[in-house]
Amino acid sequence: MLSIVIRVEGMIVVLKRPPEAGEILQGTLDMLILRTLVTGPAHGHTIARVIESTSENALEVEQGSLYPALHRLEDRGWVSSEWGASENNRRAKFYRLTNKGRKELSAASGRWRRMTRAIGLILGESLE
Repeated sequence: MLSIVIRVEGMIVVLKRPPEAGEILQGTLDMLILRTLVTGPAHGHTIARVIESTSENALEVEQGSLYPALHRLEDRGWVSSEWGASENNRRAKFYRLTNKGRKELSAASGRWRRMTRAIGLILGESLE
């Protein structure tokens, strides 16, 4: 069986199998949600719209992925939530980035940049 060794921030992780796309994307979705909340509290529908529009519609966040991610982030203390009224005066849960979430966003962004740089080097992309 092939093992994959990944070294990030001085830690070595040995995987017995390649990570599933969903595992990689889960961490990426978490990071995108945290980044979206930097500008202020938002409810789920707005978070999804901001991610989609900011990515020029390259990324589509489905409810089946978004709400479990928001609950996971809340369980980890990276976001907090409270009920309020949406733009169309409907009851909605608004999510807010916590200080712990800001720290995680900073760490995740750094990991993402290092990983994408490494992949770019392998693909032969020029560094600017």
